[in-house]
Amino acid sequence: MSPLKRYYNLLRLDRKDILQIISYAIFAGIISLSLPLGIQAIINFIQAGRASVSWIVLVILVVIGVAFVGVLSLMQLRITENLQQKIFIRSAFEFTYRIPKLKFSSTYNKHSSEIANRFFDTLSIQKGTSKLLTDFSAALLQILFGIILLSLYHPFFIIFGILLTILLYLIYKFSYESGLKTSLKESKFKYKVAGWLQELSRNNFSFKNPYHLEFALEKNNRLVNDYINYREEHFKVIKRQFSQLIGFKIIITASLLLIGGFLVLNQQMNIGQFVAAEIIILLVINSVEKIILGLETFYDVLTSVEKIGQVTDLEIEAETELNQSNCFINLSLELENVSLKFEDDTTNALENINLKINQSEKIVIEGDNGSGKTTLIRILSGLIQPTQGHFIINDDTFNKMDINQYRTHFGCILQGETLFEGTIFENLTFNNPNISNEDIKWALDNLKLTSFIKTLPNGLNTPIFPDGKQLSSSNIQKILLARCVLHKPRILFLENPTDKMDVATSQEIIAFLMDPNQKWTVVVTSNNKQFSAKSNRVITMEKGKISNILNK
Repeated sequence: MSPLKRYYNLLRLDRKDILQIISYAIFAGIISLSLPLGIQAIINFIQAGRASVSWIVLVILVVIGVAFVGVLSLMQLRITENLQQKIFIRSAFEFTYRIPKLKFSSTYNKHSSEIANRFFDTLSIQKGTSKLLTDFSAALLQILFGIILLSLYHPFFIIFGILLTILLYLIYKFSYESGLKTSLKESKFKYKVAGWLQELSRNNFSFKNPYHLEFALEKNNRLVNDYINYREEHFKVIKRQFSQLIGFKIIITASLLLIGGFLVLNQQMNIGQFVAAEIIILLVINSVEKIILGLETFYDVLTSVEKIGQVTDLEIEAETELNQSNCFINLSLELENVSLKFEDDTTNALENINLKINQSEKIVIEGDNGSGKTTLIRILSGLIQPTQGHFIINDDTFNKMDINQYRTHFGCILQGETLFEGTIFENLTFNNPNISNEDIKWALDNLKLTSFIKTLPNGLNTPIFPDGKQLSSSNIQKILLARCVLHKPRILFLENPTDKMDVATSQEIIAFLMDPNQKWTVVVTSNNKQFSAKSNRVITMEKGKISNILNK
């Protein structure tokens, strides 16, 4: 879908507001262009040396017209503000809804911050749309009404209108594609610079070394140079448009002054008409200037729409409604000849996996880095869909199973997961009203968090910084585990859940998680021998295959 089509679809949602803005612009344009007629009449009265009641009335009408245009502009401002707010709200909820539901395959080769940062393009759409709707609509209408009004003075001005129309068409035709293309390239490298700065922020300590900092500056220099080059290309388009405008203004101004003067001398126009015509011409020329200079805003808006569109085009998981009656007492999982190949990879990450997991089993997946254990657990948790084979839940294929329903039955900690900015209580419960205080106390006690929470002045209401920066790695893992078990899930999917804890604490928590009396199924990736010792089965992965299954 083209950026222009995307933008059109976006504006369709607010047709009523846009029609109001255009209506006000029409009224304002008519009044603005009627003012020269009033000025013409006033000049004619002055020339005739008559100061009559009509003259006073005309002056009052002109002043009222100016005031009314101001009122209409204020009304436009209110509507455009409402429109900006709607665009922001829709975009915020769109991103909030879509980001958690993005398929793993859609984001496999993308940085999470890159996707989130596209939201800031909403601000460009907000400001740009407001400017386009108010300035562009007013400018186009002023040009239209101005040409109609001028043609009433003398047929010559019809030629002026035709030339103006041709000029605007030619500028758009020969500048639109190149202007949009260079704007998109410029934006691409703008995001690359922003992405690199985020990498520096995320790995701040690594770049404190002067030699490492030099590398950071060199890479930043390359990215900035690329941005400047494409920015310069885009500026050339803008400069060419402005140069065309200057040439047009020179030719039109000279022509109209000469021809207008000639018409007055030949008594085909009076002085009042001449002054009024020149005022209208100035308004038209200023309107043309607004449109041409506003093309950069137009490019920025279309670029921002396209950038956001690249996120909204990413495939998301199918939307389904939760069936509250579909509550499973037991969950059995089965992988049947499952293989997985990531995009652009030459070999399979998993190959011909056959595995069955029954309710309440405690299973450990071991293996070297790159053996496929992380990929296996992510298939079992429904994060990734296999490219071959079947994932079967309770004797029904995964494709037929409601993934949202499935997720309500398990707790999950994946590698790299951390806490979000909010209170400890919010991180634990997500403000779920179905979680009781007894559930929270039970989880805190078993995950060895109670004594830590008691030391905090605000207890569970203690705010957590982004990524839980003020907390130890051990306490972060404990909170994540507590979050997993709070709702008494049927299955726990865990990736190295205790690797940041001391030996004594990890032993106690592992004993709780792997307790045979706990009815939940545990599927955990860990090289901690305590997990293996308390498991029912140990699955060893090697080069994407199950190399051994040890039953106990």
